[in-house]
Amino acid sequence: MALTCNIGAAGKAARLRVGILGVAGGLGLAALVGTGILPTLGWWAVAASVAGGSFAIWEARAGWCVVRAMGFKTPV
Repeated sequence: MALTCNIGAAGKAARLRVGILGVAGGLGLAALVGTGILPTLGWWAVAASVAGGSFAIWEARAGWCVVRAMGFKTPV
């Protein structure tokens, strides 16, 4: 299945911002878990945040949105 562009420039920019914030948030969480402020189980949150942010950055670069591909209408 080929991925066809299904978002415009505004959607790409929004996904890129969300992705960068997700990865940055994951790095912040990693610092908190690494210093012992959060429990070790927090590594799952770090992994999820970085993976989700990375996926959003990939979506922005590809111009493809998984939610739109499933038929849902997104405002951006």
